[in-house]
Amino acid sequence: MDKNYIIGVDGGNSKTDYFLFDVQGNFVDHINTGTCSHERFPDAYISAYRIMNENIQQLLTRNRLSMDDIAAGAFGLAGADIPSQKTNLCQVIERIGFTHYVLDNDSFLGVKAGSHKGFGICSINGSGTSTGGISPSGNRLQVGGVGSELSGDEAGGFFLARKVLRAVYDSFYRMGRETQMTDPVMKLMQIPSKEFFIEYAVDGTLKRTLPNTMLMQIMFAAADNGDPVALDILDYTANQLAYSTVGCMHNLDFDHDVDIVLAGSVWVKAESPLLFKLYKNYVEELTHHQCNYIILNVPPATGAVLWALELAFGHPVDLDTRIRVISTIENLRKNEAIHRSNS
Repeated sequence: MDKNYIIGVDGGNSKTDYFLFDVQGNFVDHINTGTCSHERFPDAYISAYRIMNENIQQLLTRNRLSMDDIAAGAFGLAGADIPSQKTNLCQVIERIGFTHYVLDNDSFLGVKAGSHKGFGICSINGSGTSTGGISPSGNRLQVGGVGSELSGDEAGGFFLARKVLRAVYDSFYRMGRETQMTDPVMKLMQIPSKEFFIEYAVDGTLKRTLPNTMLMQIMFAAADNGDPVALDILDYTANQLAYSTVGCMHNLDFDHDVDIVLAGSVWVKAESPLLFKLYKNYVEELTHHQCNYIILNVPPATGAVLWALELAFGHPVDLDTRIRVISTIENLRKNEAIHRSNS
């Protein structure tokens, strides 16, 4: 039986997209549902298999297809961070029935979605942070992304929000410099006085109820206004992001030109250009490579489809196919957003 279809999966910590396309790059079907991440279930990979298999079989069955029709699959999955996790997830995917597939952390989807070359570096700076690189020869490397300062994961909304709170606490009790962020933070979190500050901060951290986005907005606004404390936070995180990017780059076999794709809400929806400016300066100090910066304004899920098509053909897709895939998924996203707003 001819294998005329591909499946691309973008599996995040909260939701998963399953896409079915034919090998010409034409859309067939799509399922958007909850997470398939093994890290979100008590029985880990057992539930990851059950959920992925159920959705993929549904995708196939309602289109009168089977795994015999699938030429290739590409999986970008949250929680695919270290070798043992990737080995277990490969076993899950093979148990579903895939024989020709690629699996890696979801950061790698940004490379395929953002660079028409099909290789480069993706720096994710969203709620968390991760760096993924794919070299011209196809070698891959992930730097960070495990949620720990041990691996330089010192960016992302969760980290930056805590840095803002730490700056305010330092100004109160640890001989820290005064900062313009103090009053807006106290007002935002409705903290009655500095004596209650640490209680509110710890409670919000433990319950994961901190208003991370708004805390970052306070930091960006203060930095734009020249606040030295906020500027130091931005400078530090830009430095850490740059070290992960260039470290990833230098451990792979890149030529002189390297595409750097910037993905995630902090990069894409940055309230200030300062972070990018600082990051770019650090990158250029650390490497002699010519870096081309690309803001990822298309859904990362396009990377899963494009990667699966590339795997099926043995080379990156042509520009017309690439544009068609991206346009299709962008339109799906827009229609889903309209549907949710009307519900």
